[in-house]
Parts: sequence; C-alpha cells; structure tokens
Amino acid sequence: METSAQQKRTRFDASQGPRIIGPDDGKAVDLRSVGVRFMAWGEETGGGFSLVEHPIPPKTLVAPLHRHEREDEYSFVLEGRMGAKLGDDVVYAETGDLAFKPRNQWHTFWNPDEAPCRILEIISPAGFEHFFDQLATLMAGEFEPEQLEELGAAHGSAFQPETIPELCAEHGLTHPMLEG
Repeated sequence: METSAQQKRTRFDASQGPRIIGPDDGKAVDLRSVGVRFMAWGEETGGGFSLVEHPIPPKTLVAPLHRHEREDEYSFVLEGRMGAKLGDDVVYAETGDLAFKPRNQWHTFWNPDEAPCRILEIISPAGFEHFFDQLATLMAGEFEPEQLEELGAAHGSAFQPETIPELCAEHGLTHPMLEG
C-alpha cells in the first residue's frame, strides 16, 4: 500500500488547487522514542526540503548521537521544550525557538521535561524522511539495533548507539533501547 502512495507523490505546483494539511493529516508512525507525522515529502517539494512533525514523549532521548552527510535539519519547537546536544554544546529550545542542526555535526535531541514536546523538523535537502518511514517498517518486525546503523548508512547518516546509556544518565532520560 505504501508503494502505491509513494508512486502518487508528485511535486505540488498549485495546479492541483489549494493545499492545506490539517492537524490530523499526513501519514504518522511511532518509532517509540519519537513520533513522525509526514507533512511534506521531498517528491512533493521538488527535493528542496521535507517537513515532519515529531511529538517526543516526556523525558525521552530521540536518538543516539548521529550525523547526516547530506542534510541540514531545522527544529522549530511547537510545544514544550527540546534539549539538544549539538557538537560539544548542550542547548535548550523553548516554544517558538528554531534550532539548527547542520550536516556533518554530531547531534541528538530529547524532551527534557515531564510535559509534551512537539517540533516541526525541516530537512533540507529532502530525502531523510524516507529513513523514518523505512525505520517504522523495520520496527514493525523483529528489530535489531544493528539495523539502525545499516539503514542510517544507506541514507548517508552515521549513528553511535553506544552513546544512549551515557546521554540518558546525564540528562535523566529514557530510551527504548535501554528497555529489556
């Protein structure tokens, strides 16, 4: 079914009429440490960018330290507060803030609070949104942590899963890879 949906995605050029994506529109997946709601796929934007919404559960690390070779990411905080490690710096972005995660910089992010956090993630150029979609498919089956590194490499990204325990301990967080 997703294959046919991907085939139907084409560049939005306004010839199709107005386009509004409502708060419940777009494919949504749960990656356990973060949700992903796909709002604009690269195929729809001409490849310039993709847009996803990430709801992040309270006190949860989204991912191990990682870096992207191909994309810059911009995280706009819609609700709550987002913590992030950007290179050697730890920063906190509040509602209304925009955090920049440039390509080739080791980074990660999390929800530091007991309250909900939601961010809009602009990925430029597009393409990495397909990583999330493919990861959701892998996680629906027998998921092994090594698959994260393999999938990341296929998308020009490197992951350091061994950083999860230290990051969680340092910032008082949890992550699904720490669970049994």
